[in-house]
Amino acid sequence: MRQDRGLLIILGLIASLIVVSLVLFFVRKDDQQAYQPENTSKDVVHNYVLALHQGDYQRAYSYLQDADEKPTFVQFQQNFFENSWALENSSAHIEPGDETGDEAFVAITITHNSSGPFEQPWYENGSAWLVKQDGKWKIAYAPSPYWGWDWYNKVRR
Repeated sequence: MRQDRGLLIILGLIASLIVVSLVLFFVRKDDQQAYQPENTSKDVVHNYVLALHQGDYQRAYSYLQDADEKPTFVQFQQNFFENSWALENSSAHIEPGDETGDEAFVAITITHNSSGPFEQPWYENGSAWLVKQDGKWKIAYAPSPYWGWDWYNKVRR
């Protein structure tokens, strides 16, 4: 009888931990999944990456620098349609930017998730380069998979 009571207490504790875990999982608010005010270079990169992950290509495109060889919206969107697997299998951790005058560099750690059950994710460090245009931060470069290799590059024939 005494052993049964101890077992019931242990099972009750385990069940309550499971319930609390599920409640926290479904109820918690994740600030990283919300757009930020565009006050800093980090906020702009955060919003750009979030827009790409949510498929809001029009919003993501609006963060690109206006310069020669800027891709058209169709080219921009096509890049992510062709490489959708890369976005689906990655996430980004964005650090505060190093802002100097009209330029900023924002460090990004990209996590590439593996598709196999026994494979480990791998990490890649990169930087986004931003410039100020009309008082707003605009992205001039970002690491893959958040950028097209041929954007802003003049093709020489």
